[in-house]
Amino acid sequence: MITLTAGEIALLLGGQLHCDKDLLVSKAPVFDSRLATPGTFFLALKGEKADGHEFAADAYRNGSMFSLTTERIDGPCIVVDDVLEAISILAGFIRKRLEKLTVIAITGSQGKTSTKDLLAHMLGAVGPTVAPAGSFNNDLGLPITLLECDERTRFCILEMGARHKGDIARLCKIAQPNIGVVLAVGTAHIGEFGSQEAIAQTKGELIQSLDKDGIAILGTYDAFTPAMASLHQGRTIFFGEAADDEVRAADIEMREGRPHFDLVTPAGRDAVGMRSVGAHQVSNALAAGAVGTALSLPLELIASSLSTAQIASKWRMELHESNDLLIINDAYNANPASMAAALRALVLFAQERGGAAWAFVGKMHELGESQAGQSAAITALAVELGIDHFVEINAPEYGAAKGAMTVHQRATIDSALDLVEFIAPGDVILVKASRSEGFEILAQGLEQAWNEKNGMPL
Repeated sequence: MITLTAGEIALLLGGQLHCDKDLLVSKAPVFDSRLATPGTFFLALKGEKADGHEFAADAYRNGSMFSLTTERIDGPCIVVDDVLEAISILAGFIRKRLEKLTVIAITGSQGKTSTKDLLAHMLGAVGPTVAPAGSFNNDLGLPITLLECDERTRFCILEMGARHKGDIARLCKIAQPNIGVVLAVGTAHIGEFGSQEAIAQTKGELIQSLDKDGIAILGTYDAFTPAMASLHQGRTIFFGEAADDEVRAADIEMREGRPHFDLVTPAGRDAVGMRSVGAHQVSNALAAGAVGTALSLPLELIASSLSTAQIASKWRMELHESNDLLIINDAYNANPASMAAALRALVLFAQERGGAAWAFVGKMHELGESQAGQSAAITALAVELGIDHFVEINAPEYGAAKGAMTVHQRATIDSALDLVEFIAPGDVILVKASRSEGFEILAQGLEQAWNEKNGMPL
């Protein structure tokens, strides 16, 4: 963060200063008091379960210079009307000060975090790069990520999520992106938006925010995303697998569940062999490659970066090998597109290992009235792909299945663990559900139960 005094911050925010005006802040703020260190300041946010004001003293003891609060506390603080709004104002100020900073914003119904990780690896080789940890993509995470930038930062990568119309436009007003990336318009959050068209309009707010010198990067994997080119007067780069896409993948092969392809750009053609799992990673890699193309990076650097990058964010197609059992932990989130991609990856691994394919699946949230139909479509796909065992946990909407696939219905995560008795060496397990289902606990439980079955407790 650009170094500022408490007095300068109070003046910028129109806040009431209740601490030494000369206190220096040199690091981004924190909202977890345990993460406070000298140079930070603490955000006293009020949530449904906790009030940050109660932890301000802990933050101060851990090194924070002061707290940003909505009420006077017994300790150094700046009092504002709304902490979340205040941090957005401060982030917008910092963004305007950093005129040489290139901001790349990413949105889409799936793939944002994986694309962010690929980009962070690629751009980190070029210059100082700031990217959010995990999916820090909302009104709190985006400003904090921007505030991590300083005069030395060359690139800032931001994810932009949305649950309502106008969410992305509001984030763009803070971030002022130079490059806007839309991966795809799917059906995630369709329960909130009501239609895929409404989702597309909201994702399009990113492209509308770009000025004429900005660059729009659009995937060609659905009908809605390429149409966003009409929202931008400047340069647009399309990426995908069609012959006329400016950045595309050719000769795609899957080896050990990982994509290998030739990256084709206006600069030429170079081979990419990804470390990430799943055919769906091709589109994420192409999005990152299109950003590299927009920034005029050498093709060799782009291809080598895509080949050496690993997805840093947890619970996204994580592979855990234990006593000849492979567990694919993709518990971070789920929607119809990502569920289908994960099932396809599961089948590839099972075919290569010669074992049975087990899919432990939970609810896909925020699908609204389409939930039953889209869940049933996933079950049908699992049958088509040849999944051997389909385990539905607290998710009866997936229903029964015709064909050779065995369907197991369980009410809870704990009750699903008894299926380990029927799992054999060489089998492959996929664990996937929406984030709130907490399926990372299931992944851990399955691994522990398997090791105990084989006489090797964790």
